[in-house]
Amino acid sequence: MTALLDAAPISALVLGFLLGLQHATDADHLVAVATILTRERRFASGAMVGALWGAGHMTTLTVVGAIIIGLKLTITPAVSGGLEMAVAAMLIVLGVLRLRDAFRGLQTVPAGHLVAAHDHAGGAGVVHSHPHVHGVEHAHEHPHVHPSRWLAALGWRSGWPAGRAVFVGAVHGLAGSAAVSLVVLATLRSTTSAVLYLLIFGAGTIIGMTLLTAVMAYPVSLALRYDRARQAIAFCAGVGSIAFGLFYGYGLI
Repeated sequence: MTALLDAAPISALVLGFLLGLQHATDADHLVAVATILTRERRFASGAMVGALWGAGHMTTLTVVGAIIIGLKLTITPAVSGGLEMAVAAMLIVLGVLRLRDAFRGLQTVPAGHLVAAHDHAGGAGVVHSHPHVHGVEHAHEHPHVHPSRWLAALGWRSGWPAGRAVFVGAVHGLAGSAAVSLVVLATLRSTTSAVLYLLIFGAGTIIGMTLLTAVMAYPVSLALRYDRARQAIAFCAGVGSIAFGLFYGYGLI
């Protein structure tokens, strides 16, 4: 670690962390994350969206940026513009998906319904049946699934958008890898120190986005307790994401 710090000036690493925090506040990042976390009724799940987005962003930013720096590749404006256009298209798709939720009335299965209110002997019997009685004489069974309690504790539930958050963050990281890596290359000639800079930059982005989504997730989780608010929030998030995606894409033409 000492060798790495010697290769990369402390001031550059501190600057990278601060820039990572600032990077999380980019408008296209916040719009994308907002369309995902507005699906979450639980504060913890909403806040986790930011961390997962940041993890995806950091992965592609570091890997692709390291390749660009290590091989001293030149990213043409056409390629860079194409990646940014992919971000615009993704924002539009996210908006369309949220509008679909709004028009469907957000008919999702509550998390509490999926978690077993009883234990199964030896941990088995996750897929099982219970008798249900309708009326006086009619009784039958419905096979169903209960996820284990430890999965529920981790926030697993139907529709939890972990994969979507990671994917969206990865696309943002890919689009920004060229610009960030070129800036790093201009200041840090060592590939090792440049990769360290990208890692610290990514860590700052994760922390910044997690804090921002936590701030957004709290009022959203309170509002989503009401059916009318859920539909209104989904509609506004969808329209906002589509509008920003079109505006963002138009600016790239």
